[in-house]
Amino acid sequence: MQKLSERTASFTDSVIRRMTRISNLHGAVNLSQGFPDFDPPKEILNRLKEVADEDYHQYSITWGAQNFREALAEKQSGPMGRNINPDREIVVTCGSTEAMMAAMMTVANPGDKVIVFSPFYENYGADAILSGAEAIYVPLYPPLFQFDKEELEAAFLKHPKALILCNPSNPCGKVFTKEELTFIAELAMKYDVYVIADEVYEHIIYEPHHHTYIASLPGMWERTISCSSLSKTYSITGWRLGYIIASAEIIDVARKVHDFLTVGAAAPLQEAVIPGLKFGPDYYEILRLKYSRKRELFLKGLDEIGLVHTIPEGAYYVLMDIKEFHYESDLEFCEVLAKEVGVGAVPGSSFFKEPVNHLIRFHFAKRDGTLSEALERLSQIRKKIPAKSRFL
Repeated sequence: MQKLSERTASFTDSVIRRMTRISNLHGAVNLSQGFPDFDPPKEILNRLKEVADEDYHQYSITWGAQNFREALAEKQSGPMGRNINPDREIVVTCGSTEAMMAAMMTVANPGDKVIVFSPFYENYGADAILSGAEAIYVPLYPPLFQFDKEELEAAFLKHPKALILCNPSNPCGKVFTKEELTFIAELAMKYDVYVIADEVYEHIIYEPHHHTYIASLPGMWERTISCSSLSKTYSITGWRLGYIIASAEIIDVARKVHDFLTVGAAAPLQEAVIPGLKFGPDYYEILRLKYSRKRELFLKGLDEIGLVHTIPEGAYYVLMDIKEFHYESDLEFCEVLAKEVGVGAVPGSSFFKEPVNHLIRFHFAKRDGTLSEALERLSQIRKKIPAKSRFL
């Protein structure tokens, strides 16, 4: 037999999804994979029931149903600072995962370089490999996860084709300031580089921080590919509805890639979610307050247990420091945590290019009762996971 493709030789399975399976195996509270355990808005669910009896069971237009694109364009035009053309500047994808893959394949040729901030969502490295591109990693330094301007410009001097920007960031919860985004934009224009912006947590921001769409900055519309999804905003991660917004020239190419990747997103679900796209500002303020309360509940609980952690500015992830337990492998620690303590987490090493093994990631997109149960179990962490001897 001939060998199979070697492009995935360096891949493992998704560590995030693996930790969900391990959590399920041990009956752990799953704070690893970032999906909520509460319902989507009733308006969306009610429309879903109606759609089941209507004629939305065949293919929609490949790049997205007309009314979906029109509703999305109306929703995003104000925040993004321009009148988005639903017919020329949007392609609807099967989640933001496909949006990012399609964006990468739209921009990168085999051999091109792509800048990735570290820590990063685990898919970005795989996206680069599958596109035949080479990742250039630029570190974000804790506790505020800021980049060094000279290091970033040095990466641009390597002639990359694009930079991937996750804002707010998964896993560290960083919200890039307008000043930081302006500096990135200036480098992108100076060195003629595209920006692929992953903005799935655009509506989950904590005061006093604010989200700025990098595509809205002067000179950046023409070179930004804005990717997002409805998964986190409307608590419908299983619906797999994402999108790309960009200039017509970019979208013309992205539509071709999307067409041959997945043909189209689910037609009934595109129709069902439209009431959500038409929500007013009150919905997004309530969403922000909801997650702000969950962040406060979870971080206060970690503080009371005496566990060291980051403070996210956006998204719904927390990185916890496990140095006190003296584990060389954060993956081993997470497996023990799920089995002995009954709480699922993701090893931080899966997000860093640097050799970081002392952080694990929790998420708090859960009911208050679920978070309280997780905290109750974590309160026993030192009894159930004794620190290893430093001399072993």
